[in-house]
Amino acid sequence: MESVPVRCPACRLDQPYLAPVYPCPCGSPTSPPLLPGAPPQPVTHRSWNDDWVTVRCLACGRHDEWPQPELCCPCGTVLRIPVRPVAPGGTLPSHIPSPRTAPAPRPPFRPTTIRTGPDAVTAAAAYLTWLGYRDVVRSAERPSSRIDLRAAGLIAQVDSTTRPTARRDVECLWLYALNSSVTGVLFSLAGYAPDAGARADGLRVPLFVMDLTGTPQPVNSPADELLSTGA
Repeated sequence: MESVPVRCPACRLDQPYLAPVYPCPCGSPTSPPLLPGAPPQPVTHRSWNDDWVTVRCLACGRHDEWPQPELCCPCGTVLRIPVRPVAPGGTLPSHIPSPRTAPAPRPPFRPTTIRTGPDAVTAAAAYLTWLGYRDVVRSAERPSSRIDLRAAGLIAQVDSTTRPTARRDVECLWLYALNSSVTGVLFSLAGYAPDAGARADGLRVPLFVMDLTGTPQPVNSPADELLSTGA
């Protein structure tokens, strides 16, 4: 872990900042490379794109986007901590494949017809149970986090609206899953916006699309891997 001294430009307070550590999909701890000597920048307004930085895993060479390091000064100023840019070039793997095992054959999935939004959640819960997740629990009332289903090691969001699921939905689910150290899975009836699919590939979020028969279908490689390996 990397630590740098930070001076708040508003109150001139000096304090150390320790870079956060995130788990790369390859299993290695990854930390944004801080830029010593570069002054922190006060956050005066929020931009979704500015809240992310590209970080390279030193173990496998994979590039991923992680939350921009920030520090809240006791004076109330939020400071954005500069990060060393990732050098361009090099061929990187598109994803880190999961370890292959030989799971027991699953019986055919029996779908549940979808007529309402709650039916979509029921169908997703049945599918996760079929994949091998135990004690899949649905929220009695949908919380502000929009997490509809929980199981051991997993949370899931079910988008039953008529619009394609947006990139921000993918990123919010990924952050909730990261904070809880679980896998986040998305189910959608209307499919996904192009940038949402690309973002999910980068964050390794499994995406499934459902039709009205209630049969989820994987739409990206993380979902293919989840279908192949199960819980």
